[in-house]
Amino acid sequence: MQGRSDMAGEPRRGRRIVAAGAIVGALLLVASCASPGSAPGSASPSAQRTASPTPAATAVPSVDERARRIVDRMDVAQQAAAVVMGNTAGTDPATLHALMTGGFGGFILMGGNVPPTPNGLRAVTSALTVDPQLPPLIATDEEGGDVVRLPWDTEPGADVLKSEPASAAGTAFAARGTLLAQAGVSVNFGVVADVAEGPDSFMYDRSFGTDPASAAERVDAAVRGEAPSVLSTLKHFPGHGAVEGDSHHAVPATGMDLETWRAQVAPPFLAGIRAGAPLVMMGHLAYTAVDAQPASLSPRWHRILRDDLGFHGVIVTDDLDMLVDSGDPAYADEVADAVRSIAAGSDLVLALDGAGPDTARRIADGVTAAVHGGGLPKERLAEAASHTVALRLQIADQHPR
Repeated sequence: MQGRSDMAGEPRRGRRIVAAGAIVGALLLVASCASPGSAPGSASPSAQRTASPTPAATAVPSVDERARRIVDRMDVAQQAAAVVMGNTAGTDPATLHALMTGGFGGFILMGGNVPPTPNGLRAVTSALTVDPQLPPLIATDEEGGDVVRLPWDTEPGADVLKSEPASAAGTAFAARGTLLAQAGVSVNFGVVADVAEGPDSFMYDRSFGTDPASAAERVDAAVRGEAPSVLSTLKHFPGHGAVEGDSHHAVPATGMDLETWRAQVAPPFLAGIRAGAPLVMMGHLAYTAVDAQPASLSPRWHRILRDDLGFHGVIVTDDLDMLVDSGDPAYADEVADAVRSIAAGSDLVLALDGAGPDTARRIADGVTAAVHGGGLPKERLAEAASHTVALRLQIADQHPR
């Protein structure tokens, strides 16, 4: 090795002296770098500043964490109001504002709540927003075709789009979402994920396809189309197209088993969930081979939606007044129906004023009483309220005022 042979003839003592000299020189160099008055061997002030630890950046809490903190500060009555989406008749801003001072989680706009112009609707939605930092979920059913609330929405619905390329559904719902957002609507109950096999089905004109694959493509496109503007809702889970009858006046039922449902009915819902739909509406439908009671009241169907389909958003019921109108005495009390829905896993109950203008308040009071009486676990109510509040915070973050 060349480096070793260069020093081979040097006396060992001389090597020690050279090494010692090098060490002393190094120490002097360190000392010369120290500032006057500093202790020998201490670092200079600039070096000390460089070595100081940098404070850790404060983590920004997630929307879910912020929602939990808000809900933790609520009492039970406030949490109960937060899981109710109410309604009252008319377009009078003062009346609508007064209703929403009750702390309700949302408001559904029906035809009678929509003035004939976009500016008029904007005045309505502005009145519904009591706290811009935590805006309510303002929803409506804007499907297109036979189901519209905005008179100026001329975009096609599923009755036309089922025969067009999937991209046409994306285009139509992108335009529809823009119209809704401009009017102050934040949630569209407009994406029908039901598969209707033929014209005899109650859902045929509102379905995107007669087979699961074509319907799934258009559901995916519709959700992605309106996502930049409004929050999409998939309905009516677990699927209205597979059952006979109109759920506005009965609880339609089918004996379809779960495996058949997975293959023939579930795909459009799964497509919409994977496309990012943040809400799913539970239908008042009975798949008796899975659960004899309506899906909106069924813990099993809620678990299937969460665990099998991987949905982590807000589960909303269809209008509870529909259960009452079914004529089945088991569902004659919409307050009891609301409690059962929340206990089963729903996060938001839809309460139109069919039974009177105080329906939303009566339901909120009934949910509060159920928690205090032990009929509804307080943890389930807090979880439901947290899911709903998180979605409201998301709206506030996207549209700060």
